[in-house]
Amino acid sequence: MPRGVADTVVGRAPSRVPAGLRLLGVAQAWFRSVAARGAEEVVHDAAALTHGFWVVVLTFEGVLTAVRMRAVERGCPAPPGDAASWPRLGGSWRTSLDEAGYMAAVEEVRRRIAAGTVYQVNLCRVLEHDLPEDARLADLGALLAAGNPAPFAGTVDVPEAGLEVACASPEAFLLRDGEHLSSWPIKGTASDVGGLLAKDYAENVMIVDLVRHDLGHVSRPGTVAVDALCRLEEHPGLVHLVSEVCGRLRAGVAWTDVLGATFPPGSVSGAPKHTALQAVADLEPVPRGPYCGAVGWVDADRGTARLAVGIRTFWAARRDDGLRVLRFGTGAGITWGSSAVGEWDETALKAARLVGLATGSVQTSGRL
Repeated sequence: MPRGVADTVVGRAPSRVPAGLRLLGVAQAWFRSVAARGAEEVVHDAAALTHGFWVVVLTFEGVLTAVRMRAVERGCPAPPGDAASWPRLGGSWRTSLDEAGYMAAVEEVRRRIAAGTVYQVNLCRVLEHDLPEDARLADLGALLAAGNPAPFAGTVDVPEAGLEVACASPEAFLLRDGEHLSSWPIKGTASDVGGLLAKDYAENVMIVDLVRHDLGHVSRPGTVAVDALCRLEEHPGLVHLVSEVCGRLRAGVAWTDVLGATFPPGSVSGAPKHTALQAVADLEPVPRGPYCGAVGWVDADRGTARLAVGIRTFWAARRDDGLRVLRFGTGAGITWGSSAVGEWDETALKAARLVGLATGSVQTSGRL
């Protein structure tokens, strides 16, 4: 079974954060106007999301980590970190696929499309840079919030649960308000409106159909609708085509059902989803981790949630040799009409501003 299939998000027992760590007040998270602090419980099973306020990080490979937070404050526009304290990273970034490797993978996707096994695949690479031990992702989150404001920005600084994430995502994976559930897939990216191609619009419509199908598994019959199709959104240095798909949840639907039906997000996997995920597993040499997964919160008491697609996202990790590293993913949607050079350039375009902020210069030189 290909990497990223959603049935891996359930079935693991909850674990308690050691009491001493709870008292330290280290754990904190911020999502635009919501801030939370203090880890009470860590679980890896979506079935546990029945009460309380949870910070959620779900990797593309389907590993869920949810932290029930002790205190929640609303109406908090400022992130908790200190942008000035972030160490500007010099030197080069490593990439999981170099230019030649990425373009070869694009051509392999086009071969699979010609063979009729898949229509579209989101093909990604992961950038990596050495990270000082004292660097805090909350500080990077504050830097991103100032230099690249995004509608679904967030930081998760819960090192006791292994979560250090700074996200500047423009894309909503799942927005829940009671029985109302919506997803806002992005397909189509360019530096300006004139750079959007017919391929981008066709790709967006294709993914909208996939998202409609996913939401249909957990929605009341006849309630799935497309509220917006290929809406143009402008973000720092980029324009996107965004659509909105919504539905009304069936009675008794739990988070295990919702994630099982919709994860991973269609916009960062492909269509059909099963064969697209197989292509991702075959062609991408490293796991994506939180990139292209989900980052956000679930308020089980209020029946609300805000989960972003984990794009434009940095996270701290530890390599097998013990080195602490900062990672950042970037990718592009591959269709039959794709140009290998053009798709590689799109991955560089998507990374340039964010990596530029992390390194201390928005204007990055050379290819990433």
